[in-house]
Amino acid sequence: MCTAAMGPRGVPLIVVAALGLSVFAMVVHWCLSWRKGFSWDGSSRQFNWHPVLMLTGPVVLYGLALLSYRFPCAHVMPKFRWKVLHAGLQAIAFLLTVVGLVAVFDFHNAQKIPNMYSLHSWFGLAAVLLFTLQGLLGLSVFFFPSSPTHLRSAAKPLHVFFGIFIYCIILATAGMGITEKLIFSLKKTNRTLPYSDSPPESLFVNALGMLVMAYGGCVLFIVTRPQWQWPQDDHREVDSGS
Repeated sequence: MCTAAMGPRGVPLIVVAALGLSVFAMVVHWCLSWRKGFSWDGSSRQFNWHPVLMLTGPVVLYGLALLSYRFPCAHVMPKFRWKVLHAGLQAIAFLLTVVGLVAVFDFHNAQKIPNMYSLHSWFGLAAVLLFTLQGLLGLSVFFFPSSPTHLRSAAKPLHVFFGIFIYCIILATAGMGITEKLIFSLKKTNRTLPYSDSPPESLFVNALGMLVMAYGGCVLFIVTRPQWQWPQDDHREVDSGS
């Protein structure tokens, strides 16, 4: 049944999966090859956890959570399983986000660097706050079967809108963060070629940014296709036992 449900949906989802794995592999390679790896000692190597966790959690896993109801088998299996998958991916993304934030704040404090002064950090804080609120409201309204049907119907359009809106903020924040890191790291005072001279690291990380954009674009394309949405007349909820 699942194989029959694949159809043309399978190809874009395979592309998304490949792009997501590539984003993860490239950011890890960047930190290992050019940024001296990882540690948790207040040094720049601790900061490296920040881009890895933020691209893996809010970008890749949050994107997959948005797609959880668009998977090829979604409409032929009990809906509650996909609710659990959707909530689980969001929870893991949120956990990685928290650890990524702790890493960067701890690094800033150890290096006497001011916190929350850049537009990147403001966008990031807005995304985290909205992400948290969206998750709490989603659990209380959609996950538990005791919530009234009319409340779910009224809240669904807002839930969908804010899910997409938050993801757009996340993608913008990622792009600003990548650029900010390169500007701060690639300069003559750090004994490297400046960013404006396009050293190999900058080309690699710019390519990573383009890959993030491609991944996010594919996610948003699939999420906004009406024909891929859960059927409006499908009421297979957990309390129906199906």
